[in-house]
Amino acid sequence: MLAVQKETIALFEELEYPSFVKYMGSKSKIMGFVLEGVNEIYRGGVVCDLFAGSASLAGAIGQQCAVHSNDIQKYSAILSQAYSNSYSYSGIPGAEQILTKAASIVRKNSKAIGSLTEYSAIGSLEEFNSAEDLQKQLVSRTFRREWHLFLKNYSGTWWSAEQCLWIDALREVAETYRVEPCYPAVMSSLMFAMAYTSQGTGHYAQYRDAKTEGSLSDILIYRKRAVAKYFERKYNEVLLWMPKTRPVYGHLTTTLDYRQCLSSLRGGTVYADPPYCFVHYSRFYHALETLVLYDYPKLQAKNGVVVKGRYREDRHQSPFCIKSQVTEAFCQLFKGVAKSKSNLAMSYSNTGMITIEEIEKLATAIFSGKKIEVLFTDHQHMTLGRLKDRHREVQECLLLVS
Repeated sequence: MLAVQKETIALFEELEYPSFVKYMGSKSKIMGFVLEGVNEIYRGGVVCDLFAGSASLAGAIGQQCAVHSNDIQKYSAILSQAYSNSYSYSGIPGAEQILTKAASIVRKNSKAIGSLTEYSAIGSLEEFNSAEDLQKQLVSRTFRREWHLFLKNYSGTWWSAEQCLWIDALREVAETYRVEPCYPAVMSSLMFAMAYTSQGTGHYAQYRDAKTEGSLSDILIYRKRAVAKYFERKYNEVLLWMPKTRPVYGHLTTTLDYRQCLSSLRGGTVYADPPYCFVHYSRFYHALETLVLYDYPKLQAKNGVVVKGRYREDRHQSPFCIKSQVTEAFCQLFKGVAKSKSNLAMSYSNTGMITIEEIEKLATAIFSGKKIEVLFTDHQHMTLGRLKDRHREVQECLLLVS
């Protein structure tokens, strides 16, 4: 078979796509730079997004080629499918239809917990914290009905009890559409509503405590936000964005360890955006994982008391976030790409767990005879901190192997 000439391959353009979550290290702001690198090495076939995360790549190019989105976290698969596999079809539910069902569930289930906190009537720090402490105690309560996970585990934390009632209700309604093409869009719109009603900074590592009048004032802004309104806003946006016909490309979504995913590849192009620092993404986005799995996980506890972060006990630990394992993790990544006979575009930062020089040295040793190029761009890395450290100036690198 004759090799495909570079001149015959169309270049990817960054198409508009809806944003669903606030994601640490998201490449959405520098997608043009990423696609510049991908276009440099793309020779046709499938593009595999090895660490898909918030699935920005599927959003940007999913209507231009077949995308294989992979991430060990299950919530990433839902986001990827919302971009790659959703389409408008006869009978697709509208926001009003979904919210009507959810409202009925909320009315029924709210009776089980008594009166809800009226945040517009809160007059002091003491009054607020007293109400929140009562909500937090629901974590020790036994519920008879199904679909109470967020009410039990998260009331008085990132969300109020009322907001958790709505999250549970919308999740229950979403389940009725599980086998329909709209399911990923409904779930992703709920993730959006969770992100923008949460009193945290966009991730779920730690919720904030009201210790001053200033912090109370800020938290109340989010406590007064309605999950239903944010869901409606995003879902309607997605309905307008959706293709009107079934996707023409054979997209694939997997939730494999990166080494397993690479072992299944046969040619094509790999885009890899591994974690950069010592913090594990499973710590920041465990609530999204729990939303998707809805498996009533055992929560981490210390001396018999559930820890503040309400983390799942089974959180994934990435070798790219562990200093003693990161070098071998890159070796396994490069060897897997080489064995699959794929080209590679890999993002990394000059503030990562390993230096760019070390990465280039490893790549040179493993990709013998391959062309290796490194591109750089200045970037404001989104840390999702609250005030002074919300963005961090970094130099973003793209390692290209072809």
